[in-house]
Amino acid sequence: MRGRDPETGEFRGPSRTQQRQGALEVRALAEQLVALSPAQLARLPLSEELAGHVDETRRVTSHIAHKRQLQFLAKQMRKEDDDTLEAIRDALDTSGDAARIETGLMHQAESWRERLLDDPEALTQLLDEYPHADRQRLRQLIRNVAEERKRNKPPASYRELFRVLRQVLTAAEPGPG
Repeated sequence: MRGRDPETGEFRGPSRTQQRQGALEVRALAEQLVALSPAQLARLPLSEELAGHVDETRRVTSHIAHKRQLQFLAKQMRKEDDDTLEAIRDALDTSGDAARIETGLMHQAESWRERLLDDPEALTQLLDEYPHADRQRLRQLIRNVAEERKRNKPPASYRELFRVLRQVLTAAEPGPG
């Protein structure tokens, strides 16, 4: 509750200006969320309820109704704790920790994919570092990539190998090695 503390004479809580600024920041974050693709949204730390509100806001197309729905989304987001909102901001921030980790993971998966395709011993090294990896699936994908390249086919297995490697790298920290 706003007002002065009778003992110290200091103001309690944030001023109206600070409250309004905070609400505008959350609304801007809501606009960013609505503008994202479903794949980008899936990577964010959103609760099921909040994700549903984002989807609903995206469905509304009438200008005034969309604006009203966006305000409602912002109101729902203000009910979340500050840590949740900060995690969402960090995930959206291209210079944040989450973005750096994501980029590092992509580079690592890309590096492993090239090593697996160039060096027959790389699969053994990968399995030593990540024992939970599915040896059979990886071998099959490596063979499929070679076949695709030989026949000049679209790189479906090449992409699938990247996805599988990314899952392997995400699933666990490297083992002793």
